[in-house]
Amino acid sequence: MTAAADKLAAQMARHPRLPMAHVPTPLEKLNNLGAELGLDLWVKRDDCTGVAFGGNKVRQLEYYFGAAQREAADTVLITGAVQSNFVRTAAAMARRLGLDIHIQLEERVPDMGDLYRENGNVLLDRLFGATLHSYPEGEDETGADRAVGEIAEALRAEGRRPYIVPLAADHPPLGALGYIDAAAELLQQTGESEPFDEVIIASGSAVTHIGVLYGLRALGSRMLVRGICVRRNATLQGPRVMQRLADLGDLLDHPLDLRAEDVRLYDGALPPGYGRPSEAVTRALRWTAQSEGLLLDPVYTGKVMAGLMDLAHMEQLAGRRILFWHTGGQPALFAYGEHLFGN
Repeated sequence: MTAAADKLAAQMARHPRLPMAHVPTPLEKLNNLGAELGLDLWVKRDDCTGVAFGGNKVRQLEYYFGAAQREAADTVLITGAVQSNFVRTAAAMARRLGLDIHIQLEERVPDMGDLYRENGNVLLDRLFGATLHSYPEGEDETGADRAVGEIAEALRAEGRRPYIVPLAADHPPLGALGYIDAAAELLQQTGESEPFDEVIIASGSAVTHIGVLYGLRALGSRMLVRGICVRRNATLQGPRVMQRLADLGDLLDHPLDLRAEDVRLYDGALPPGYGRPSEAVTRALRWTAQSEGLLLDPVYTGKVMAGLMDLAHMEQLAGRRILFWHTGGQPALFAYGEHLFGN
């Protein structure tokens, strides 16, 4: 695995990284929850990456901010949902670097109340002093990027040097490099090439998902990686993951022979849709909190845990050693209180 690791490191060294994450993140056994589900269950604590409540976006943004620094940017622009962890983390990292930050919030979850629009990540965005913009569509990634581009053009006309963190899948998945790093970190922590039978992780933009899958395969590990769909169903997500894997291979000039059977997805925890927690998600949030003292979020990790519990109850994970990859997002809990507790 050393030769493979050296080759991968050389490919990735072409892309500047600005280290900010607190790594390695802990690897912990979930004794109580595992016993209740009949699993040898572990968690990779990427909610502990530091920087404004941490989460998976810290690892991703290290590469975007590395690129921004190389371009001598003085302003960063980013787009995401109203309760986006991505934009909140970008705001914190920009301020640490002395950069201005413009955030565009998209209407991905309509008909939500004031708590959703004012608390959680939005409160933090404002605390960081980000300039906020709005975009009326929630499922128009290309249009959202175009709108951010227009803001950037206006800033250039004022003499600023903006850098855009893109959203749509027609851009290179630079952030996935952070999860190639994370895959290598996991193998280093355990000292094994296949320490778990299966890794279970959120699959939305697919950037984290493809980084872990690509990284493990590039380093010679055949561990299964199952994405729990949090934004679109498996029929739509599968082609996106495959295309993003191909894009990542192009970015590194090192395509891997990854096939459709390598992309495992489960979408049973997705309804009623992105950013809308079901009763199963609420139950997963409470069960995990009350059995392990571990906080999840209602948009991503709550759905992932609900999916894991579904699979366990269907005995698809029986007798297996499972890693639940915690990607953070807990600030959103404070925007969903009325949905979680009905008041």
